[in-house]
Formats: sequence, C-alpha cells, structure tokens
Amino acid sequence: VGTVAGRPAVAPAPLPCHAAAAHTRRMPDTPPSARPSLRQRFSAMRNLPPFLRQVWQTNPWLASASLGLRIIRALLPVAMLYVGKLIIDSAVLLSQHEAGFPPFGEALASGLLTPLLSLLALEFGLAIASDLLGRIVSYADSLLSELFTNVTSVRLMEHAASLDLEDFEDPELQDKLDRARRQTMGRMNLMSQLFGQVQDAITVASLAVGLLVYAPWLIVLLALALVPAFIGESHFNAAGYSLNFQWTPERRQLDYLRQVGASVETAKEVKIFNLHRFLIDRYKLLADRFFHANRALARKRAFWGTLLAALGTLGYYTAYAYIAWRTVRGDFSIGDLTFLAGSFLRLRQLLEGLLIGFSQVASQALYLDDLFSFFQITPEIHTRPDAVPVPRPIREGFVFDNVGFRYPDAESWAVRHLDFQLHAGEVLALVGENGAGKTTLVKLLARLYDPDEGRILLDGRDLRDYDLDDLRANMGVIFQDFVRYNLTAGENIGVGQVDALDDTQRIRDAARRGMAEEVIEALPGGYQQVIGRRFKQGVDLSGGQWQKIAIARAYMRQAQVMILDEPTAALDARAEYEVFQRFRELSEQRTAVLISHRFSSVRMADRILVLADGRIEASGSHAQLMAEGGRYAELFELQAAGYR
Repeated sequence: VGTVAGRPAVAPAPLPCHAAAAHTRRMPDTPPSARPSLRQRFSAMRNLPPFLRQVWQTNPWLASASLGLRIIRALLPVAMLYVGKLIIDSAVLLSQHEAGFPPFGEALASGLLTPLLSLLALEFGLAIASDLLGRIVSYADSLLSELFTNVTSVRLMEHAASLDLEDFEDPELQDKLDRARRQTMGRMNLMSQLFGQVQDAITVASLAVGLLVYAPWLIVLLALALVPAFIGESHFNAAGYSLNFQWTPERRQLDYLRQVGASVETAKEVKIFNLHRFLIDRYKLLADRFFHANRALARKRAFWGTLLAALGTLGYYTAYAYIAWRTVRGDFSIGDLTFLAGSFLRLRQLLEGLLIGFSQVASQALYLDDLFSFFQITPEIHTRPDAVPVPRPIREGFVFDNVGFRYPDAESWAVRHLDFQLHAGEVLALVGENGAGKTTLVKLLARLYDPDEGRILLDGRDLRDYDLDDLRANMGVIFQDFVRYNLTAGENIGVGQVDALDDTQRIRDAARRGMAEEVIEALPGGYQQVIGRRFKQGVDLSGGQWQKIAIARAYMRQAQVMILDEPTAALDARAEYEVFQRFRELSEQRTAVLISHRFSSVRMADRILVLADGRIEASGSHAQLMAEGGRYAELFELQAAGYR
C-alpha cells in the first residue's frame, strides 16, 4: 500500500465518519517559501545524485564524453602557461646572444630558432586542442540537454497521468506542477555547471601545484580574499529562489491572463464585453509588482556583488605586486613572472568561479526540489497488488453502500448516505439542481474519486478490489466539459479507445452510433480533417457538432457501462431526443447512467434518482415520481411550463 506523507494511499476498509472529516490531500514537504537557511541549501544538495543518475540514464555515451573531454581540457591551461613561460625565457635568452642576433634566415638555418619555434608550435597546438575540445563538449552538452528535456518531460506527463483527479483540483499542487514543468526546461544547464566544476577543480589543482613551488602563502591569500564574494553570491542566490517560489501563483495568473487576453477561445467575449483593457490592466499590475520585486533584488545584488568582488581583486593585486618585487630582486625570471602572474590570475578566476558556482549549484539544487518533490507525490487511487479483472459480463451491477465523499478542505459533503443499486443492464437517470452531487456520483462510479465513507460494490466486491485500468476500460464516459482535441476528426473519436486508433471501421461505427457521421462527412477532409482553431488547416465546429463527436468517442469504447453527464447541452431539443433515443437503443445489454436537465430525455430511463444536497431524495420511474408529487414533479412542471 502506497503512502502520501504517512497517510495510506488506499484505505483497506471504508473510512469512518471522523476519519473522513480530515480528508485533506497531503504532499511531500515543499521547499520553504521564506528565504532558505544555509542548512536547507546544503540539504538540497541531496538532489544532485538522483539528478546526475537521470542525466547518465538519458545517454551514458554522451555523458561520459562530456565529462571525459572536460577532464582532458582541464589540464591544458597549466600546460599552456608553462609553455608560455618557456617561450619567454627562450626569447630572453636569445636576445642576450653574445655575437648579436643573426638575420632570420641565417638563424633559422643554423637551428638557433628551433627550440623557440617548437615551443610556439606546441602552444599553438594546445590552443587548437583546447578550442576543439570545448566545441565538442558544447555539442555533446546540447544533444544531452535536448534528450534530457525530452525524457524528463515524458516522465512528468506519465507521472501527472498517474495522479488522482483530486490532485488536479488542488491549487497547491497546480503551483507545484507549474514549477516542476519549468524545471524540465531549465535545469539542464546544471549538468554543464557540475561537469564544469569538475574541470575547473582539476585545473585549480594543477595550477596550485605550480604556485606551491614558488609561494604557497599566495593560495591562502587568494582563498581568503574570495570568501566574502562567495557568501554574497550564496545569499543572493537563495533570495532569488525564494522570490521565484513565492511568486509561483502570480506567475500562473500572468500565464492565465496572457491566455485569456489573446486566445481564440475567449476572443468573442473579450470583444463583446470589451474586456481587453481590464485584462491588460490586471496583467500590468501583476507584472509591474513582479518586476519591481526583481529589480529591488537585482540592485542589491549588483551593489554588494561589486563591493565584495573588489576584495578578491585586491587580493590578486597584492599577490601580483609581491611576484613583481621578487622578480626585480632576481628571485624569479621574466618567464617565472609571466607564469606566476598568469597562474595567479587564472587561479583567482577559477577559484572565484568554483565558489560562486558551488553557491549556484546549491541554489539550483533547491529548484530540483520542485521537480523531485512532484515525482514523490503518490496517487491515492491505484491498483492493488491482488486486484482482479472486471467480470465479463457484469451480472449483478453496482451497489452504493452508505457512500459519502467530501472534497479536500470543503466544509460540506458533496454526497453522503448514498444507498442504492444500479442493476446490470439498467438505464439509470440522475436529476437534481446544480450542486446536488450528480457529477460527483458518476466520478465515484468511475473511481475518479474513492469514497470517504462507505463503499461501492461491483458484483458483490469492493470497487477497489478491481484492476483500475480494466475498470475504466469497461466504462464509456462523456462529461459535459469534454475535451476538444485539435486533432483529426477520426482521432477525436479514436482516442476513446486509443489502442484502436488505427481501426478505421470501428471509428466509423462509433461516429454512426453517436450521430456524428453526417458532421464528419461534411468536412473537407472527412475523417482526416483537423478540427479546432489552433492550427492553420483546422476547421472549427459548432458546439452541437463537437458534442456529437464527443458522444461518438464514448461509443468507441464499446464498454459495459455507459455514462453520459449532460452530454447534449449544446444540442437543440430534437437533436437531443434523437441522441437519447439512439442511446436507449444502443444501451441494450449495457448498464447506463445519464444526467440531463431536460426531463423529456430522462423519462425514457428505467429508473430515475432525484438528488438534493448530496442525498437521494426520491427514486422511481417517471410515472411514479410524478404521482408522488415531490421535487421531481415540481421541476418537471416548471420546465414544461416554459414550453407552453
């Protein structure tokens, strides 16, 4: 049994009333919204090993090439500096030739210039090799980055698909998902930085060996001078992370306002209600607040960064003056001066980069928390290890045994004390005013939610005993907020049974059953026509036409249980009657549930349940409920009066 922060992912038995009252979705610990402490920053380094494992698993050959070539390249700077020292010493020696330096041709022919030219050729070769290795490393990194982004994005989508519907209705998880989605695109530079740190560390070690021979205390001086810059960089990296973390909800609002203010789905209302100025003003208000927060942090970072970096520069010039003084005294040659000054300058740059880079790595490790903590969220609804397949055919049907469900953090129950049976082969209609619990009931039936109280039985077994994928494969569901896929018309139907997406005949049969056949045949490209407005070649459909496509999608599944939740809201009365008449005919030997506000449609059901405030108020046929004269009869008369 999986867990979510210590809570069982799937309860082995129905939850009692008092347990259900604490029904609150919990997730793994999130990074602190306040500025992370030093301990928290170091603790975030635990994310680096799993990150590097993911990089390695993405492509071991590219990862090995990137790291291996960097190690080779790390030794080239000290080699080039030392060869440069030898070149200068050789040039100084030649300038002191006793008989005066001969003409170039004569000096070349005599071999006098051979050592100098050999050293120049060696340095040239080292420079070419360094540049070539750098370009190969960049090439390998770019390929690895693209592959890593693709692999992580796929993993993100796969994990998101495994989460509960309840999770996607949680704003906190939406923030977490938004941050995780951003990290799939923005963290690959961390690999380059980590591998670069290894390269720089090897270079620092090789340069330090040279300096130790001449003046060991210079390294200590340099390290002490760079500590303030490291502390400052670490502080502002943490502050930057904290700012981005705290502004996640606002960034989502900015994305939403951009979408609403400039999308085809909202264009009509934005124009009719003249909403563009309202949306722009709201966007500018949020964007300006975010800009000013970023600007304030950037100003502080620039001021203190310059001041603290000056200490490192002071340390460098102190050492430079010392080396120059030792050269004047005759302790060092001109070549030694060049080698030491160049080594110290390079060492200062590398040490500064290592310290600042370490701070940045720690900061980016905090961002990895956003990605890995999302992957740690465990769905509560999943298949048990000993799950059984759904019976074929379903013989008895479903039983709701004192079922209750409450949405996370909600004060009132969505449904409670539901006791009824849905017989195999029965057509059951659910009616009630908005908020009565109709859609919640069918989501419980499809196990998009699990009850907080009671249990749901299928042929005498708890619904949680069945394989989840098999259970859903036996249900054809179309909700009122169905998805309009910007795919071909055939694919829009075929996704109802995605493993039969290439079965053209099955798609055509589903279209005929859902009365979408005429809609598709009128399209320029028929079943191959892209529908929707997102792409240039797309053809948009009316609301009623889209609904027929969606209904055909449900028939594609050929499931034992059919659920239609307000699927005909955009259809006129005649079209809706035809759809439900067809539905009734095709529901023979199938269990079916339909929700509709039009009583002319629900009256054809075998039985009608009337819901009010999450409870069953009445049950019976149309004639029985009319004879009782309760809420159903009242609502029916109200609707009928509108047609008189």
